[in-house]
Amino acid sequence: MGLSWEEEGNGGDAAAPQPQSLTSAPAAHLLRLPLVQVKALVKADPNVMLAGQEASFILARTVELFVETIAKDAYCCAQQGKRKTLQRRDVGNAIEAVDEFAFLEGTLD
Repeated sequence: MGLSWEEEGNGGDAAAPQPQSLTSAPAAHLLRLPLVQVKALVKADPNVMLAGQEASFILARTVELFVETIAKDAYCCAQQGKRKTLQRRDVGNAIEAVDEFAFLEGTLD
């Protein structure tokens, strides 16, 4: 993404990776979800009075990572069924199989 890790060594020894700063590209270009839509969803919540640019960005990135994770797990379920196309039941199977998705149980019914 926008962060890269370099290993810097002292005397030939590899030190812990050090994060570099974000590139000069605007933060919105690091996302696949439209930030405007994420902000609109945040504003639609009556419990949210104010949400900063950084909070909206972090929320959008979190959603992307969550969708990517559940999609990968659902794809594994599809592969077990000898298919390459995801189906609703694959997402349901992923939700049942992975403990981290327990909060989603019953949402696809």
